[in-house]
Amino acid sequence: MANKKPVFKPYYQHQLMAFPPTFDELIPADHTVRLVDKIINVINVEPLLSAYHIRGASNYHPILLLKVLVYGYVTNTYSSRKLAIACRESIPFMWLSGMSKPDHNTINRFRGARLKHALRNVFEEVVKYLAEEGLLSIDEVYTDGTKIEANANKYTFVWKKSIQTNKAKMKKQLDEIWNYAQSVATVEDLLPEPPTAKTVSPESIQATVDKLNEVLANNNQVDKKTKAKLRYLTKNYPEAINKYEHQEEILAERNSYSKTDPDATFMRMKEDHMRNGQLKPAYNVQISTSNQFIVNYTIHSNPTDILTLKSHMEQHENSFNRPPKTLTADAGYGSEENYALLEQKQVESFVKFNMFDKQQNAHYNQKYPFAANQLFYNEQKDTYICPMGQSMDFVGIVKKRTASGFEQQIRRYQAKNCSNCPLNGACHKSKGNRLIEINENLQSHKQKAHCLLNTEQGISHRKKRCYDVEPVFANIKQNHGFRRFMLRGKQKVEIEWGLLAIAQNIRKKAA
Repeated sequence: MANKKPVFKPYYQHQLMAFPPTFDELIPADHTVRLVDKIINVINVEPLLSAYHIRGASNYHPILLLKVLVYGYVTNTYSSRKLAIACRESIPFMWLSGMSKPDHNTINRFRGARLKHALRNVFEEVVKYLAEEGLLSIDEVYTDGTKIEANANKYTFVWKKSIQTNKAKMKKQLDEIWNYAQSVATVEDLLPEPPTAKTVSPESIQATVDKLNEVLANNNQVDKKTKAKLRYLTKNYPEAINKYEHQEEILAERNSYSKTDPDATFMRMKEDHMRNGQLKPAYNVQISTSNQFIVNYTIHSNPTDILTLKSHMEQHENSFNRPPKTLTADAGYGSEENYALLEQKQVESFVKFNMFDKQQNAHYNQKYPFAANQLFYNEQKDTYICPMGQSMDFVGIVKKRTASGFEQQIRRYQAKNCSNCPLNGACHKSKGNRLIEINENLQSHKQKAHCLLNTEQGISHRKKRCYDVEPVFANIKQNHGFRRFMLRGKQKVEIEWGLLAIAQNIRKKAA
């Protein structure tokens, strides 16, 4: 027993083979890389091929690079450098690329430039291929959104309020010096008001500064402190106002952006490791799914879901030449504008409104008996009856515009005398007589949604939404570690998410 030695399997590292194995033999028949190869080979990629010019040196074949990128995103390899290394060292990548060895610049240029106008078509072709196989439905979708951090420095923020405050300070300081100039100027130099009186613009700032220099430059009565201020204004204000104008142009309707990636907006993220509610530059990613396959995706710089549905639906129509027949979404999308849009497009919508879940609870209605929606409405007299039986008469219509420009009509009803009411303070907190605002159109949409959501079909859709669209985000973020975009700019972010969407669909089919 003491003389026995352990037995090992044969190990011949430099053994020559009469018939070396091919890569095809080394890859199992059910390997995911074969599915990537099969799908890319059968779909129409003509728009991608047309992105290349006839002249110039030969290029790596776009189908080769597309397969490498898609399989890279399937296997969580997002970096162009890692993909370039994989094409030299990884058997599936070497098989997929046919032993070609594109460098990281080639891969990155292809992803950022060549796929700019072609990837959406590739994604649509993949979706249609899966739909033909009966794996998903283009007509029945579940929509949701998530925020994914942008590749941007979280400390390079620009805030709209800060710009407005600085412009107001500039105007105030110019007005002060202007008033001082009026007090020391000669009669012929006096002006009724500075050019910045009505608008603060590069032209008005420059005109004001020029006029102040003209009036005060050679005036011996001006004190040194004022002259120093004037020199500072002359040197800095025209440049500063140009910078603010440029920043406001980038901001458009947003309230912030990052200097590193101007398309990214500062948003409150769920992944808050510091637990201090810190805002980070991010994009709002919207997807529609069917059986956990991504059917449609859009990228938005707006942090709220409620403003994204319109463009998301338009993208679905552009992709498949028709809107979906049914759409299910959570309360983040329940607005008058969205309900009207879905009704106009004849989409059967299972979309909650903000108080739907609470109103399902009988205790909630008992807890708030004085809420406006609990008051009795006399349709013939067009009046509401307050809890004490007093008539609340119609007093007028107010028109409001949402952030997207959608116009709402609000009807106002007011009680005649609440001064001696025993419920005063419990019924309402405002001073004077109680005033309620009723959006009849929104109420009508909510009633329809409430009825539809509580049908057997509605309950089924509500349940399915939880395990159809939400696990897709969880899979991409948690299981595949994608929590931050690698590329910058909305257009490139769309490319990156498009590759992720294709990868998600292929992984789901392979599962």
